[in-house]
Amino acid sequence: MALGAKLMIADTGCCNLASVRFAFARLGVEALVSADPQVLQKAERLVLPGVGAAAAGMVALKAAGMEAMLTSFERPLLGICLGMQLLFKMSMETKTQCLGLIDGNVEALSAAAGPVPHMGWNTLEFTEGRPGHDPLLRGIEDGAYVYFLHSFAAKVSAATIAKTDYGMPFSAIVRQDNITGCQFHPERSGAVGAQVLQNFVEVAP
Repeated sequence: MALGAKLMIADTGCCNLASVRFAFARLGVEALVSADPQVLQKAERLVLPGVGAAAAGMVALKAAGMEAMLTSFERPLLGICLGMQLLFKMSMETKTQCLGLIDGNVEALSAAAGPVPHMGWNTLEFTEGRPGHDPLLRGIEDGAYVYFLHSFAAKVSAATIAKTDYGMPFSAIVRQDNITGCQFHPERSGAVGAQVLQNFVEVAP
């Protein structure tokens, strides 16, 4: 796929990049990994993965000089797990100021449904009015299972195209203009996760 050489993954030091890169490779898409913001800003599509705490994630972005590049990036951008959380204005985990690309805050999950972190498989529920209309959901059924590992999440908002419930409803997939985020790990979510990544590769800029 010609586009593959132009798909890039940001190396922030906060993620096992190999699993994300291999997930795209299984789709026949070559992804370039780089920690250089001048290289990453040339990507036609950019992936921001991440695991761990928001404060450490933002420190890593700033240390790599990526913050300004990400806030001005105008082509398709996909945040995964912590990468998605960093797209919002603030994480209430130590009240960390994030990138502010999507309005809203990231808050702690409720322990009402079970142990936190929320770890394992859970279902996607399409947001009313969005199913079948968003290209990121193409080929995915309402109620499909995906794999989560997180303690914080963004509330359901106008940017939410799919939500999940674990003690409280939260945003599982968001999309606003060129910005997309998955709270779950598509690289660990089997055929459903692969379809999400394929859709991201193919969605119109």
